[in-house]
Formats: sequence, structure tokens, C-alpha cells
Amino acid sequence: MSMFKEIPVEVGVIYEGERIRRKNMQVELGGPSIKEKFELAKVKPLNEIEDGKITIIGPDIKDMEEGKAYPLGILVEVAGSTLDQQLEGVIERRIHGYMNYIEGYSFQYIGKVLYKLFKSELNIIEKIQIAFITDPAKVKELHPKALQDYEARDARARGLKDEDVEEFYGCMLCQSFAPSHVCVISPQRYSNCGAISWFDGRASASIDPKGPVFAIKRGELINAEKGEYAGVNEVVKKKTLGDVDKVWLYTAFDYPHTSCGCFEAVAFYIPEVDGFGLVNRSFKGTTVNGLAFSTLADSTAGGRQVDGFHGLSIEYMRSTKFLDADGGWNRVVWLPKEVKERVKDFIPKEVIDKIATEEDAQDIDSLRVFLKEKNHPVVANWEKEATEEPKEAIIESPAEDFATPVVSASTLPITAGGFRIILKDAKIYANKVIIKTIKDEKTKK
Repeated sequence: MSMFKEIPVEVGVIYEGERIRRKNMQVELGGPSIKEKFELAKVKPLNEIEDGKITIIGPDIKDMEEGKAYPLGILVEVAGSTLDQQLEGVIERRIHGYMNYIEGYSFQYIGKVLYKLFKSELNIIEKIQIAFITDPAKVKELHPKALQDYEARDARARGLKDEDVEEFYGCMLCQSFAPSHVCVISPQRYSNCGAISWFDGRASASIDPKGPVFAIKRGELINAEKGEYAGVNEVVKKKTLGDVDKVWLYTAFDYPHTSCGCFEAVAFYIPEVDGFGLVNRSFKGTTVNGLAFSTLADSTAGGRQVDGFHGLSIEYMRSTKFLDADGGWNRVVWLPKEVKERVKDFIPKEVIDKIATEEDAQDIDSLRVFLKEKNHPVVANWEKEATEEPKEAIIESPAEDFATPVVSASTLPITAGGFRIILKDAKIYANKVIIKTIKDEKTKK
């Protein structure tokens, strides 16, 4: 870009999808091992902003030890005669996107790039000043204030229902990472990253009509329980070039909402107990099924629709439409204590103490014991299944014919350990095969 001639590194959208592997990493800023980190945008009066000012509080990148992780706070303060606080979330979400345009940088360089991109793409911004905070004590001091601002924005967006509006909003900021992903933002379903509410989407689309956030005419309601809208299907199919042609907003099965890689948390189905686990990005341990967040995230990222895996935001957990078609909170059986504390006021009182955390259950066996002791709603499904007489079909293959496959299929799904394994062009040899008819897991509630 010609506007960045004084920047000694390349700047452009071609770098947006670039990934830096750990062995090539210089430093990690605000990674999973760092508890306090934030990106915050604030609208200020014109007389309180020094246009173009870039401040670094703490060590710059060049002064950091190679290979280490450091806390990071980014504070972007803007002013303009037509700006108001409702646009803070819109501006804030672009910090993340603009940083990905830069091939490599120090904070001075990224500050100059952010300044020019914000001023050129959002002309309602008249003044802007930017601060990068890496001093651990200062980040820790400012982090609670950032969380308060996030919560205040989220609270403003609650109360409005999906059926109250004619338009939803779509976001394609992450398509460089996930080409088949479009985030559908409705009043009752926040963006997966947790940064864009329905009101933020409306504001963003109005101030930048050609930008990455756009209106979606929701169209005919096809399935109220699962959250399927004709207009959403049409737009998602167009924006993903046909890779995704159907999205159900309130379920993690069949046609779940796609995920990029920036989601705050993952919902994952646990077939052994017929319930869902939840895990957030900052959870450092392994979940109840023995997998870390990174492994579960890989199962749903990249714009794929994978049964039983669902990237989502913390705010969506506060919605009355949260996994509504799957049973909502009555289907959740495990989540980290930190997340439970953050959303406890939105979990039904009759079930909150029946949902395990890492302190209550560390594996499937202990989870099953906990759920049974607490009489969690999913236990009723176990008891129902136990009383049903399974139907069996036995196929026997004589030993001399063992070379002949008893099962052959071009695609054969197997569920194990919380994962669905697909065997392509499978041939299975056995002396005896027992086939049992079971209830479709996806219809249980």
C-alpha cells in the first residue's frame, strides 16, 4: 500500500491469513498462558485526543526476550463529531483485523499502520491516539476496566429477540483464516469472537456499507426450533461460494453455525453421557474427555460444520437461544469453573449445581458418577435407554470365508471418545458382527 512508504515492512491483505509457527516465533503477545490481555476502543471528546500519538508502556517488541510470552493491552482512543459510544465495539473489532495486514512490526510501526487504516477506512474518526501496554502491572490494573466495558456493551444488547427484527448481520472479517465461514449475528446469537452484538453489526454496516459486516434479510422462518431462516441460508451460500448452503443457529448438530478460529469457547458433545461440555480459550488443562481446548478447537475451526462441535462466544451462553434445539443448559454437563462463574446468573437455578466443573469431574467415569448423584436431567435419558429392549442382528461369517468382508462401505461413520471418525472405502473383516438399533443421539433432549 502506497500510504505506508515510511514503514520498513510490507502492509496488505495478502498477509492476513499468514500463520507464524512456534519455532519461527519471536515473542507471543497475550497468548493462552497470559491471563490478563485486552483490546479496547474508547470514544472521547475531541479536546482529549492528541491525533497521531502512539504510546508504549512497557518493553517494545525489540526489547523482549525471544520465545517468551508477554501480557498485552491495546487501547485505541478516538474522537469525532458524529462518533458515539455505540461504535466502540465496531472500532475495537478492527484492531484485530488491521494487525494481521502487517508482515512484521514493532509497536511504533503497528501504531502508524492502525492510525492510517482507521483514518482512511472510517472517515468519521477525526482524531485517534493509540497505546500499547506490555508492563504487567499496568495491564493487570486496566484489565478489569476493559472487562467492565465489555459487560456494559453486552448488557445493552440483551432483551431484544430474533423474531423482533427483520435483519440479522453477517461478518466476514475472518474469511482469510476460514474461507467457508460467515458469522451470522442475531439479537440472540452474538458473534463467535464475542466482539460484535446485533447492535454493533447494525452500526458497522451503516458507517461502512462496503465493509466486512453487512445486513442479512432473515427471510422466511423455516425451522423455529433449530433457527433456520431462508435469507440466512441464501446469503451464507453466496458468501461461501457454495461451500455452506444451510445453517441452523440454535443447535450443534446437522448444520451447526460454522466457526473461524477466533471463537471464545467450544461446545463439544460427550456421547458417553449424552450431554455437552463447554471449554473456553483460556482454560489451560484438559477437559473431561481428556482433550485440550486447542484439540477441540481444531475440530470445529476453518468454516466446517462438524456434528457435535460448535465454536461460540461467552455471551451466547447467556442467551435464551443457547443450544436451544439441543436442550440448552439442561444438556450441559461440564464446563470450567471460571466460565460457570461468569455466566452463573443465566444458568437455570434448578440445574446450576448439577453441572460439573474441573473440580468435580476430571474424566468420563467421574463425570457419570457426579451427574447421577446430582440427578442431572440427562440421567433420565440413560434410565430410559436402559429400559428399552435393544434389537440385534447377528451376521456370522464362517472361518473359511474370512477373506470376504462382512461390512463394506464407501463412507462409514464411527463415534468414539467424543469424536466422529469417518472411514472412507472401508472393508471390515470379522467372524461375527452384532448390529444394535439405538435411538438417534441427535434427537435426544
